[in-house]
Amino acid sequence: MSNTYLAGKIDVAVIGAGHAGIEAGLAAARLGCKTVVFTINLDAVGNCPCNPSIGGTAKGHLVREIDALGGEMGRTADACMLQSRMLNLGKGPAVHSLRVQIDRNQYARIMKHKLELQEGLQLKQAEVVDLEQDKDGWRLTTRLGALYLAGAVILCTGTFLGGKIFIGDVAYESGPDGMFPAAFLPDSLRRLGISLRRFKTGTPARVLRSSIQLEGLEVQQGDREIVPFSYDTEEGQVNREVCYVSWTNGETHQVIRENIGRSPLYAGLIEGVGPRYCPSIEDKVMRFPDKARHQLFIEPCGMDTEEMYLQGMSSSLPEEVQEKFYRTIPGLEQVQIMRSAYAIEYDCCDPLQLGPTLEFMDWPGLYGAGQFNGSSGYEEAAAQGLVAGINAAHKLLGKEPVVLDRSTSYIGTLIDDMITKGVEDPYRMMTSRSEYRLVLRQDNADERLTPLGRKLGLISDQRWESFCRKQAQKEQELKRVEETSFPPSQALNDILVSRGTTPVTTGVKLGELLKRPQLGYGDLAPVDRERPDLPKAVWEGVEIQLKYEGYIRRQLADIEEMRRVEKKRLPENMDYQQIKGLRLEAAEKLAKVRPANLGQASRISGVSPADISVLMIWLSVHSKDINEKAME
Repeated sequence: MSNTYLAGKIDVAVIGAGHAGIEAGLAAARLGCKTVVFTINLDAVGNCPCNPSIGGTAKGHLVREIDALGGEMGRTADACMLQSRMLNLGKGPAVHSLRVQIDRNQYARIMKHKLELQEGLQLKQAEVVDLEQDKDGWRLTTRLGALYLAGAVILCTGTFLGGKIFIGDVAYESGPDGMFPAAFLPDSLRRLGISLRRFKTGTPARVLRSSIQLEGLEVQQGDREIVPFSYDTEEGQVNREVCYVSWTNGETHQVIRENIGRSPLYAGLIEGVGPRYCPSIEDKVMRFPDKARHQLFIEPCGMDTEEMYLQGMSSSLPEEVQEKFYRTIPGLEQVQIMRSAYAIEYDCCDPLQLGPTLEFMDWPGLYGAGQFNGSSGYEEAAAQGLVAGINAAHKLLGKEPVVLDRSTSYIGTLIDDMITKGVEDPYRMMTSRSEYRLVLRQDNADERLTPLGRKLGLISDQRWESFCRKQAQKEQELKRVEETSFPPSQALNDILVSRGTTPVTTGVKLGELLKRPQLGYGDLAPVDRERPDLPKAVWEGVEIQLKYEGYIRRQLADIEEMRRVEKKRLPENMDYQQIKGLRLEAAEKLAKVRPANLGQASRISGVSPADISVLMIWLSVHSKDINEKAME
């Protein structure tokens, strides 16, 4: 680009200031790197262009893990919480997940301010239009001709990269919420040789609160007892808003069917692949014709706005059709649309090009995070941003890379899935994706990850002292319940019978009683008079550990076996075509993914157990040569 000028030399450049970019920038700066976070529009920092909520099933786990490592999403979500609900309480603790409605404007303001206050970080409104690699790192050129030299670059472009909006037969280049798209950077990435593809996502309409007939709608209250996301958040949070529930009906579906030809998705105008688990309302109606109705949630967007969000009603139908079918829904008969629903198509990379640190395997010092990697969701983006930021900083500081495996976290599962299996549609985290979900609960995220966050330097002294105190309390309480015995008594047996479990005729340990599924900690309070006054999180952790002890032990054994297999490293530049007995498909898949170890290889689609056996034999025969090369 001509007429450029050198604007600065920096360590880490983060392109994008959404949820991935925020965590990446803060992590890199806090680890001591001179960092610049670039955004096309400063008013879009921390924007929540889709739903005004954080968390949800499995996503709540990710937020807890981000917080346990020292990230910001959980703290900020707590600070602007409108309503808090713990999901899946009717199921086991492995799938309990926190979800909160947030004030989206307040969330963005807080996150922007945190970036502005962070030492070693500059927040810059500028569109990066060109990216080049040189012998010393990376050259970034902005649209205004500023040249930055960076040691590492993290791409956190969200849905801005080549963004295109679709509403009916109207299509135009745009980012979310009417922002400018990143229109020039995709060509620069293609010139580098990075493989891009098109994905699509959708956003429901935002409507005026006063135009909704809220009377008669089902009211969805928040939890009475609020559990925060962050381990730093003190008690005292309160619900400030309620949500409402309504349903589509036959008339709604008829309007959609009559106008389905005007949907850009069904007219073939959209080439991008949409999210499998979050379809548009027209997709729901057409794919499930026997379903009489579909649920929607009417949710507040903030305390200082009258916008309400129609969760579950994303659409790309024309504006007049949207108004027509929305007004067939109870409560929305006179609704006024403030922002029309739209679909947005954007460029993202094939994550098979990335390694477990989220660095591109063929472009050292270049990292990807968030929707650029083919994921969907704020939480998935923030988790990847944190990992990319840590690893970019560590690379420049000469420190060991940080790799989270599947046994440590949902973050590790998310990254391993994406870089090993690839993605055919926007990736969404779900509890079913983790084979170790009983061990990877949201309640023990701090136990699993805070020691690592402390080691990295992202956990404050105050947080560490609080964590150590909680762990000591839990250990002491586990010891107490295992040693405390109750003699048979009328008071105890009355409790047991009332809870539908067998009374006792001999002395019984408190720990044995807590293992009974019918009993909880609170049920035994009248007879457990020596119980210390402990935080709820401590006794909940003790109870879960006791109740699921056998299952947890079995899963820990599975984890040990997985780690044994993952210790069998595979050479980075291994020629799989030369290994006799390996099927051609397997050799091609292995060469593309370049797995770091045998465990990762076993999870690649198209690689069979027989192929893994061939690799194991090959490794055993050539182990001496591999070790000698590693020592060189």
